Amino acid sequence: MLSHHRGGSGELLVLIHGIGGTWRLWRPVLPALESRFEVLAVDLPGFGDSPVAPRADVAAFADAVADRAGRPCHVVGSSLGGGVALELGRRGIARSVTAFAPIGFWGPLGRRWCQASVTLGRGAARGLGPSLPRLAATGVGRSVLFGLFYGRPGRVDPETGLADARALAAAPGFAAARAAFAGHRFTDPGALSRIPVTVAWGSRDLVLPVRQARRAAELLPSARHVRLPGCGHLPFGDDPDACVRLITQTTIDNLPTTGKAG
Repeated sequence: MLSHHRGGSGELLVLIHGIGGTWRLWRPVLPALESRFEVLAVDLPGFGDSPVAPRADVAAFADAVADRAGRPCHVVGSSLGGGVALELGRRGIARSVTAFAPIGFWGPLGRRWCQASVTLGRGAARGLGPSLPRLAATGVGRSVLFGLFYGRPGRVDPETGLADARALAAAPGFAAARAAFAGHRFTDPGALSRIPVTVAWGSRDLVLPVRQARRAAELLPSARHVRLPGCGHLPFGDDPDACVRLITQTTIDNLPTTGKAG
């Protein structure tokens, strides 16, 4: 059973965080989304309050999320969660997919860079320990702490950023999920051409650099591909309004699903 947050009413919208995160990473966009949807934001196995599972790959996470959702739904994912969202769309489970910087569009160097980057972030969160509250309290400190993941780290709410850093440091499923990246590369679009899909990338993404968006556009030509100016790896923290618009356009407005990377 996955730990989760549920709120709002309407069509079911499932939110899936990335490696080291929890459902709380979606806090900047939750109020707006819950005014339109029944929102189910999950903790993946081994993260937040969800127990560790025997497997920590995209397919196993997709199984867990599908079981928790219990019915077809709109799916939004970030990074690792974006890979899970695309997998649910590929299987025909998701009614629409919005993926923010999804994993799997890397080459060997890009994948190793991602693994090293998130390991660096976790190491910093663990190593700084007692200094985290003092650093999070200043704009300069937030730039040091959160600059790897956000394009505008100075805007991160100190308490929110502190809680997220501690969750990253504590996640028992981190190492297994990071190792599983080695076996994941997007190759089969499956049913994705039959549903609305938006793939969005922050222009300042340091974890999965935006050049990977070009490969995503090649492999998913029927999807809508969007760049988010000034945003980092977690754009819903940098520009929540833009992210909410993309999600609602994909799910409600049913935009045409043809486009090129912007």
